[in-house]
Amino acid sequence: MTLSRWTYFTVEELTCHCGCGQMKMHNDFMLNLVALRDIFGMKIPVTSGYRCPAHNAKVSKTGDTGPHTTGRAVDVLINRGQARQLVQLAMSLGFTGIGLKQHGPDSGRIVHLDMVPGPERLWTYP
Repeated sequence: MTLSRWTYFTVEELTCHCGCGQMKMHNDFMLNLVALRDIFGMKIPVTSGYRCPAHNAKVSKTGDTGPHTTGRAVDVLINRGQARQLVQLAMSLGFTGIGLKQHGPDSGRIVHLDMVPGPERLWTYP
């Protein structure tokens, strides 16, 4: 596990999971994510950080241009009891995209966080 230049988050967490080795996280986004982690005060493990366009097209309805391909999005593992607090804090820090998946086993409960330009968006995953 290699710490990235952004406190709390590892290179492995932030690198595309397809095996291409790309990790193009946007610095300002990551500084906001670090600030969120500071305020939240608990671990927020990243399950998906940067995604290359080809990988994103395979795993997301957003195709090859989704928020993860810009380096301005992460999915974090969080349980139902902590998700509400994390979402409230993220909104207060200006995160513009928040997606919730809080059903099923704890290992699959995530919150998507992004800061892409445009209006705020809030959604749930089926």
